[in-house]
Amino acid sequence: MSESFLIRGARLAGGDATDMLVIDGTIAEVGTGLSARGTTVVDADGLIALPGLVDLHTHLREPGFEASETILTGSRAAAAGGFTTVFAMPNTSPVADTAGVVEQELALGEAAGYVHVQPIGAVTIGQKGERLAELGAMAASRARVRVFSDDGFCVFDPLIMRRALEYVKSFDGVVAQHAQDPRLTEGAQMNEGTVSAELGLTGWPAVAEESIIARDVLLAEHVGSRLHVCHLSTAGSVDIIRWAKKRGVNVTAEVTPHHLLLSEELVRGYDARFKVNPPLRRDEDVRAVREGLADGTIDIVATDHAPHPAEAKTCEWAAAANGMVGLESALRVVQQAVVDTGLLDWDDVARVLSTAPARIGRLADAGTPLEAGRPASFMLYDPRPVRTFTDADLRGRSVNSPYLDRELPGEVRWTFFRGTPTVADGDLLERPGARA
Repeated sequence: MSESFLIRGARLAGGDATDMLVIDGTIAEVGTGLSARGTTVVDADGLIALPGLVDLHTHLREPGFEASETILTGSRAAAAGGFTTVFAMPNTSPVADTAGVVEQELALGEAAGYVHVQPIGAVTIGQKGERLAELGAMAASRARVRVFSDDGFCVFDPLIMRRALEYVKSFDGVVAQHAQDPRLTEGAQMNEGTVSAELGLTGWPAVAEESIIARDVLLAEHVGSRLHVCHLSTAGSVDIIRWAKKRGVNVTAEVTPHHLLLSEELVRGYDARFKVNPPLRRDEDVRAVREGLADGTIDIVATDHAPHPAEAKTCEWAAAANGMVGLESALRVVQQAVVDTGLLDWDDVARVLSTAPARIGRLADAGTPLEAGRPASFMLYDPRPVRTFTDADLRGRSVNSPYLDRELPGEVRWTFFRGTPTVADGDLLERPGARA
């Protein structure tokens, strides 16, 4: 039997302070003035209770790239950030394009025990864009894959993309597209515009993203399938998604925390922590994606957590790898970018960081409301402190965060995964049975 907890005085998103009784991995009761013998009492006065965060876009690197991250270290980073579910992208070695690989990832996540690790399957064999992977076999496996992506690579062939959209309809799956025309971005180093011209760096034009999104929403409409757009980053992309939704296209979209907060101006220092794909965009794009998230055009926030070893980032800009770690900082960045600016409230945060990504990924037991009878996967967050983000905040294997030495608001105080704390009083816990 697991330990029981009485959460006292937490403020539910959009509501008043309340108590929650957690017994045997389930929320047994929610209300005021609760009491129970033999429970561990957690004083949550001033803390916001949110459903466990769900990240639809995480790179855990295992198998094959354990120097950057493992499923265990990535799970620890996720728990530290308030996450209880992460969807693991398939760009591993071997690529997660078979039932065997996704089941291995699922088992490694279960062994780690910090979060539910839900594998994402590759759309094409080896992510090469030539032949469809074993989509049906991955969907029927123990991992029950429902999200498929070649993230890191665009499914560029329109016929392959059409066939994938048609195939996933049979099991209510979704294709998550990395929208990047490879011909328009050859050798690209940053966003194409005035700053790239001044720095003499090859630009990554907005149209390379927007043209693929436009094509794919038309394909999704044609075949009547579900499309998800990864890491949307431009004002034009927001306009296309808004147009598609008005037409009734079954499309969803995500934005990353870094595209909500950071702009291309940071590239002027040639600090490779700010090198990412898609690149940091113009201030106008930052404003547009914030507004798109606020009005519901963009459905969710997803981290695109992309760890790299130090040698891949502490080098000259042109040779550096694309990517940023983001699990530990995601909620704090969202607070700074869209809550403290008045664009979203905490009820909205629960939607874009928990309930909506779980719904898109078709996970019925993740992102659930904090109600009696629901799984006790939730987090308690203190929005009041403001402090500098440092190496000590990072719990994964890599430290390529763009927020180091930056002041961010908030702090994750508790994370509960299926009734068991993984973070307690702000400290990440060592779980019995976790791999060394």
